[in-house]
Amino acid sequence: MTTSNDDANLPAAMDSHGLDHPPEVSRGWDHIGAIIVDATLQRRQNYHATVKPRVVALIEAWPDAGTTSGFRRRLDTGELSDVISWPSPGRLAQVEDMTRVFEHHGIDTVIDLRGALGDQAGRTVLREALADVRHVSPKTLDYIETLSGTTTGATATSPGDDAGQPAPPPSVDAG
Repeated sequence: MTTSNDDANLPAAMDSHGLDHPPEVSRGWDHIGAIIVDATLQRRQNYHATVKPRVVALIEAWPDAGTTSGFRRRLDTGELSDVISWPSPGRLAQVEDMTRVFEHHGIDTVIDLRGALGDQAGRTVLREALADVRHVSPKTLDYIETLSGTTTGATATSPGDDAGQPAPPPSVDAG
């Protein structure tokens, strides 16, 4: 007899390193708007039920917001709240503030973000600037690195996920 939960009970696929090493899993978004929105919404939210559907909706509605400059053009329309179904002005202000930090530091693409985070001096400066944004904690800063692909996130958890579930987001093509 099989049940709908049988697949959940199967062992995870073994990677080329064997069972003793965690698999190298690429997590993140190739879309600046998605990274900013994900990092902003994750605090005290269920990732799969609340955050991920909104980030996917953002990518689908605003594929041109994959860069900071594209995201800025879209933000200036005032439609973000509708696109992600999020009425809270606090989180929307945090999105705006994080976007300003990226702009100020010349980060337009995910590659730019990875470069800034991959350089020790640039990483320190960027993390300090982002830490000045309200509700951006050290865990959120680490999570941004995971979302950008700077770290694999194989063992990372979403900072807002008290249940300790893995911080998902699979890579999504911004198209």
